[in-house]
Amino acid sequence: MAAMSNYMENHFWDWLLRAQTFTPPATVYIGLFTPTASGGGTEVSGGSYARIGVTSALANWAGTQGAGTTTASTGTSGTTSNNGSITFAAPTANWGVITGIGIYDALTSGNLLFYGNLTTSKTVNNGDAAPSFAAAALSLNLS
Repeated sequence: MAAMSNYMENHFWDWLLRAQTFTPPATVYIGLFTPTASGGGTEVSGGSYARIGVTSALANWAGTQGAGTTTASTGTSGTTSNNGSITFAAPTANWGVITGIGIYDALTSGNLLFYGNLTTSKTVNNGDAAPSFAAAALSLNLS
C-alpha cells in the first residue's frame, strides 16, 4: 500500500476540488527507506545509492486491470505495478534494513509524492547484489 505525502495530498485536493493546476512529473524516482527510532523512515544515502527514475508512461506502469498491461486503466483493483525491473546500483557500503519505498518527483531533493512499507524487509550490505524489483513486484495501491 502507498500513502500520499502531505505535499501530494495538498496538490491533489487543490487540483480536484479547487481548480488548481497540477502537472505530474514526466519521470518519477523510486527511493529506498530504512526505519528510524521515532517511526517512519529515512532514505538510504551513501555507498553508491541513488534513486531510480522510471518514466511516467503506460508502457512502464500497469493499468489497474492487471500486471503487465499497457493500456489505460479499466480495472477495479486500484492497483498498479512496475512493468519492467527496477534495479539500484550495487551497494559499496551497508545500506541497512530496507523497510519501505518513496516515490519522488526528482532524482535528488525534490518532493516526496508517495511512500509505503515493503511486504518483506531486506538487509542490504556492502558487496551484496544490486537490489531490484522484478517486473510486477512493486505493487502500489492507495486503499
